[in-house]
Amino acid sequence: MQQTTRNIVMVRPVNFFSNPETSESNRFQKPEQQPDCAQSAARGEFDGYVAALRAAGVQVLVIEDQQPGDTPDSIFPNNWISMHADGRVFLYPMEAPNRRRERRDSTLARLRQDFYIESVTDLSGFEAQRQFLEGTGSIVFDHQARVAYVCLSSRSHPAVLDALLPQLGYRALPFDAVDRHGAAIYHTNVMMAVGRRLAVVCLQSIRDPQQRDRLRASLQLAGREIIDIDYQQMESFCGNVIELADAAGGAVFAMSSRAWHSFTPAQQARLLACGQVAHAPLDTIEDLGGGGARCMVAENFLPPKR
Repeated sequence: MQQTTRNIVMVRPVNFFSNPETSESNRFQKPEQQPDCAQSAARGEFDGYVAALRAAGVQVLVIEDQQPGDTPDSIFPNNWISMHADGRVFLYPMEAPNRRRERRDSTLARLRQDFYIESVTDLSGFEAQRQFLEGTGSIVFDHQARVAYVCLSSRSHPAVLDALLPQLGYRALPFDAVDRHGAAIYHTNVMMAVGRRLAVVCLQSIRDPQQRDRLRASLQLAGREIIDIDYQQMESFCGNVIELADAAGGAVFAMSSRAWHSFTPAQQARLLACGQVAHAPLDTIEDLGGGGARCMVAENFLPPKR
């Protein structure tokens, strides 16, 4: 099973702002910094990031968000959809009611133009029980080892995980991760990332020594070298990175410019020894949305039609 893909889906926003329905559980949001020009700033950052990814050899399918623009977090599509190499697509239950509107049949129709979709499994029925699992925000997949890393929070419920993972043939490795103030980290993908050779993890956020050792051992057993980041780096979105692939299959580490400049020189050198880095300024998106470069990318492993 391939760990990375060259094909990704991104959604260009039409009405981006700091979502009040998500701020209670997302401590990375800074709604007090909301400018009048949030949408235009976010759109500019989005386009700059797409350009950086394409320049690095990544294939980006850009979907335009639809009016009336009542989906402020549409820029983070990885939370509602995952696309797999066997043609299966999964749709996920979302905590915030206004985020549920991001699941669009039109996006699936656009994907079907260029990719084979064998089945679509909709897990959104769990929303009625207030049980949520927000895609590859909640889950960081190690596809090679078939492990699903999940930090538990109000957005990552074990019942949904139990419904999903047997269908994929993966095992769960759940744990508790908290920010520097002791609050649960809302999504796994802001505190860790797993690539082919490297894993970026904020081990400091896992307070339970047994859980921390179990996660470290799992990554090392799978052959991953760990880049351990601290709280300050996590808050600068160093954990919110993703390894993609270029045309030749080489590694492309995608991240915000803030994250790149927050890695130490030694950590930067380790990343560059394994691949190229594609970064762009995403300050508005990170500050207001509480998510960044990895959240903006929905990996597309579906078989292409051509």
